[in-house]
Amino acid sequence: MVVIFGASNVLWLVFAVSQAFKMEIFPENRVVAQIGDVISLTCSTTGCEPPSFSWRTQIDSPLNGKVRNEGTNSTLTMDPVSFNNEHAYVCTATCGSKKLEKGIQVEIYSFPKDPEIHLSGPLELEKPVTVTCLVPDVYPFDRLEINLLKGNDLLKNKEFLEPMEGKSLETKSLEATFIPTKEDIGKALICQAKLNIDEIDFEPKERETTKKLQVYISPKNTVISANPSTRLQEGGSVTMTCSSEGLPAPQIFWSKKLDNGNLQLLSGNATLTLIAMRIEDSGIYVCEGVNEVGKDGKEVELIVQEKPFTVEISPGPQVIAQIGDSVVLTCGVTGCESPSFSWRTQIDSPLSGQVKTEGTKSTLTLSPVSFENGHSYLCTVTCGHKKLEKRISVDLYSFPRDPEIKMSSLLVSGNPVTVSCEVPSVYPSDRLEIELFKGESIIESKTFLEDMDKKSLETKSLEMTFIPTTEDTGRVLICLAQLHVGEMEFEPKQRQSTQTLYVNIAPRDTTILVSPSSILEEGSSVNMTCFSNGLPTPEILWSRQLNNGHLQPLSENSTLTLTSTKMEDSGIYVCEGINQAGISRKEVELIIQVAPKDIQLIAFPSESVKEGDTVIISCTCGNVPKTWIILKKKAETGDTVLKSRDGAYTIHKVQLEDAGVYECESKNEVGLQLRSLTLDVKGRENNKDYFSPELLVLYCASSLIIPAIGMIIYLARRANMKGSYSLVEAQKSKV
Repeated sequence: MVVIFGASNVLWLVFAVSQAFKMEIFPENRVVAQIGDVISLTCSTTGCEPPSFSWRTQIDSPLNGKVRNEGTNSTLTMDPVSFNNEHAYVCTATCGSKKLEKGIQVEIYSFPKDPEIHLSGPLELEKPVTVTCLVPDVYPFDRLEINLLKGNDLLKNKEFLEPMEGKSLETKSLEATFIPTKEDIGKALICQAKLNIDEIDFEPKERETTKKLQVYISPKNTVISANPSTRLQEGGSVTMTCSSEGLPAPQIFWSKKLDNGNLQLLSGNATLTLIAMRIEDSGIYVCEGVNEVGKDGKEVELIVQEKPFTVEISPGPQVIAQIGDSVVLTCGVTGCESPSFSWRTQIDSPLSGQVKTEGTKSTLTLSPVSFENGHSYLCTVTCGHKKLEKRISVDLYSFPRDPEIKMSSLLVSGNPVTVSCEVPSVYPSDRLEIELFKGESIIESKTFLEDMDKKSLETKSLEMTFIPTTEDTGRVLICLAQLHVGEMEFEPKQRQSTQTLYVNIAPRDTTILVSPSSILEEGSSVNMTCFSNGLPTPEILWSRQLNNGHLQPLSENSTLTLTSTKMEDSGIYVCEGINQAGISRKEVELIIQVAPKDIQLIAFPSESVKEGDTVIISCTCGNVPKTWIILKKKAETGDTVLKSRDGAYTIHKVQLEDAGVYECESKNEVGLQLRSLTLDVKGRENNKDYFSPELLVLYCASSLIIPAIGMIIYLARRANMKGSYSLVEAQKSKV
């Protein structure tokens, strides 16, 4: 402290002349100085011009200061004040023979700075902490008192009353331990230091320091989330987010644990994103939440797997191919930029297909599919040093067409019929099942479980026999064929054919109505009407039976009309009722009657014969059927009816009495006609038996000719009785 006494000096000089020699010292008696400060002691006199001054300590130790004399003033300046200045100083003023002395006590202290508050650590919630209130460079410490307050509450008080062993600056402190709570947040720690020294004019006796409490919560509940996963493929990316609870909010640090256990700092952000991951990026990653009072760590292991390439084969692990179709097997790769492909069969047989490779895809085309393609095919893909293989099985089948329903014959009510359901070109036949339905009822089924000796297309069929009835008409036959080959996607597993039953009824009950009658007179008309029952309704066909047994078609109308009939129209007329199921026939004989005419009566070999010859008398009527012929021998005594056969009468060894008139009577219901001849019999010479060569020849010839003539006459007679005539010459009937 520098004390300037300018004003006092002026007064001293004014009164010096009139006053006695006197001396003053300032400050008076006692001064307290802060170590390190500057202090000046001034000694002044009055009543002497000029005085001499001297300074000394009471114990004759060094002054440790500088003296400056100016007139009636002498100043001792201590700069800076130290422990060496703590003495009783004496100022001696001499004025002639007079000497005056004044003493002053210099006391020192040190209290230069406010207290310091130190914590043993951050204020962590619920964890004890020690607070130190430190007062530095204090002297004399035995007069020091320290109070420590938390808010308005006194934590601790301390006085330092122990004796001092020496002069020195000392740092004194007070320590207190407490447990921070949430209620302490916002409060203040107050350290009050008081140095009890009297009469301190320029320095405060008290110093105070305040520290606001910051209560911390150590990081906890640290959580890591990884998206998309902690298992990654080479080249992939991952984002890991870390959170941790604490007060103040913890700062997040990401590190990777090295092989030696040390941590390699990666980021100070809560989110860590890693891209284009490599195999060597696998490892343990550590997230630490850190604040002033602690840290909490969490580990996560990232596994980076070598990026796999995948092989897919389509249409799938199994393809079911129709023989004759085209099938494309596709082998595709993902995850490999430059793969190489190879195809083979599992039994190393020829591929029987065409391979085409483009980029990451290879195709094997089987066209057309044949039995040679029934294998398991392997697609081998090589990518770098890795190799993958995929298998696809090609199963064959043939089921190209719907079944065919065949009937052994037309469906006729009451007639057994065999129906067959035929499945053509099927493979494998041992998986085929055929079912036959009539309506909704199954009437037959068949499976073909026999072993196949070889791979071939086969036609399989089911047969059954049933008797159709009219009730079956309109019903449906269903042939259902099922090929039990698994999961056919593009072909049906089953095929079916249907056929509607139409049961026929063969023509029957065929009848003919003739109007007016089947026996007519020449020139009249006749209507012949034919009826026949059946399903479908039979068609009517009229025919005439010829002599050779063949039929001459006449009309397809149900009624056959003949007008102006002639004898040539006589004969057998046939009506046929015809439909798909059969034919029903009915005959009627039409007789056209006329009066007998064109009678021929002949004698064979002649009308003049010799006695003993054989004579045949024959009567024929060529154009009248059913004519009665009577041969008679006329005599005056009465006619004799001869026993003829088919109009022929034979006389063996004719006698003279056989000579005479012979008459033939031909008649029918319409009329009659007569013819006669005279037989002349000549007697033998001398009435003796006569034999000559000529007679022998005649006899032999007659033995041959007479039977022949008899046969001719018989056949002609038969023909005439049946009404036969030439169809060429006959006039056609009008219908």
